[in-house]
Amino acid sequence: MMFKKDRITAIKSALISIGALLYLTSPSIAQAQSWPDKPVKLIIPFAAGGTTDILGRILAQQMTTILGQNVIVENKGGAGGNIGAEIVANSPPNGYTLLLASGSMMTVNPYLYKKLPLNYSTDLTYITAVAGGPMLVSVSPNLPVNNLKEFIALAKTKELTFGSAGIGSQVHMAGENFTYAAGIGATHVPYKGEAPAINDLISGQIDFMVGNLPAAAGFAKAGKIKPLAITSSKRVAQLPDVPTVAEAAIPGFVNVGWYALAAPAGTPKAIVDKIYVATQKALESDAMRKSLEINGLTPIANTPKELEAQIKSESAGWEKVIKARNIVAQ
Repeated sequence: MMFKKDRITAIKSALISIGALLYLTSPSIAQAQSWPDKPVKLIIPFAAGGTTDILGRILAQQMTTILGQNVIVENKGGAGGNIGAEIVANSPPNGYTLLLASGSMMTVNPYLYKKLPLNYSTDLTYITAVAGGPMLVSVSPNLPVNNLKEFIALAKTKELTFGSAGIGSQVHMAGENFTYAAGIGATHVPYKGEAPAINDLISGQIDFMVGNLPAAAGFAKAGKIKPLAITSSKRVAQLPDVPTVAEAAIPGFVNVGWYALAAPAGTPKAIVDKIYVATQKALESDAMRKSLEINGLTPIANTPKELEAQIKSESAGWEKVIKARNIVAQ
């Protein structure tokens, strides 16, 4: 009887060992354990020089140190971020191609574009919102106004133009939100990124922008554009003399942008978890916190479930704005 019992025990142990071996050698588990064993691409879906690009390069630098592999930034701009998002959605779900998206890509684009090259709800795996920050209402140095009330008064007498990082971009929707709240009309001029739009603002090709603070603050400090108001609830350290929109002309107005990290749908949870932890560590580093502070950004690092809830909540609000303003992208 003892022999039979020992034999059964030995067989059970062997089966457990075989099961464990199969588990550990399954493609997804083995892939997750070795990740990353080569460079990781971080797709920025807008042109270089904009806020998504600035944040992406700060994040990539810190994650390179944390992961022990190069995190390489690639700019793939166009169509309000959809081109870059499509590239990521169609990439192998192995953690080696990631997307740093502006919040508007997930909350606005699904309602704005008649046809999308991807389904933002099902073709991407959301990891975390990385950081967020306010916008800056600024005008061309050629525009004969010196404060927000003067600007709104001028805009009520003539049709002005405002630039953005593309149809549906965070900058575009902030501009629409602001013009709606101010009760003015303006013609939208889309670009492939925030930096090209700012260049045309400086030269006077467009009249104003509601741009992200990191991309616009340096030009405001240098006197190349006129900063009129900040869209946060409080003034910012980068431009302490610039009032909030609420202070200057429109009580209660607040418009804050944010940026999230995503991977292709189907990316193993173990890899997603590793990316999330690495992002958290990056955001906790003194170097990144200082860089974010300099650029007027605040770290977030919420969980995937919290990010999904944020997207759902904001999407409902933007859907109403898009319908009310009759904004359509082809």
